[in-house]
Amino acid sequence: MTAPKIRRGFRKKRVPRPVEKDLEPGYDSHWEYKLHSGPLSEWDIHTTKIDYIVEHTYHADFVKEIDGKTILLEAKGRFWDAPEYSKYIWISKCLPENYELVFLFSDPSAPMPQAKRRVDGTKRSHGEWASSKGFRWYSEDSLPEGWSSEDD
Repeated sequence: MTAPKIRRGFRKKRVPRPVEKDLEPGYDSHWEYKLHSGPLSEWDIHTTKIDYIVEHTYHADFVKEIDGKTILLEAKGRFWDAPEYSKYIWISKCLPENYELVFLFSDPSAPMPQAKRRVDGTKRSHGEWASSKGFRWYSEDSLPEGWSSEDD
């Protein structure tokens, strides 16, 4: 028996969570309703919210101090899925004041994953997403003066 071939650059789709039908209002599952109707009937349900943070570590692709500001340059060929691109929003919220996360896209006009087609037939691009989230972004041929070694 041979091992299955793995395609490089391919991510397996996530298995979607099954949707339970005919749920009682205020319950996330039939089992939750059964518990609250029986052995846990004296318990409050869905009354308390607790904020939490999952700690992660971000390693910038490129780092350079420019005019007293540390630029974290993220080189992106493309985003693969929503969790990948949404993490950068969380990263930017945690950066010290003198840091900035900037994107360097290989193709800023590439469509975002799962982007819906607009009336004009286009899809939201990587560059449009970055701009809408307040990120500066560039392509390889549009880097600001002084950012490339070839400027010297």
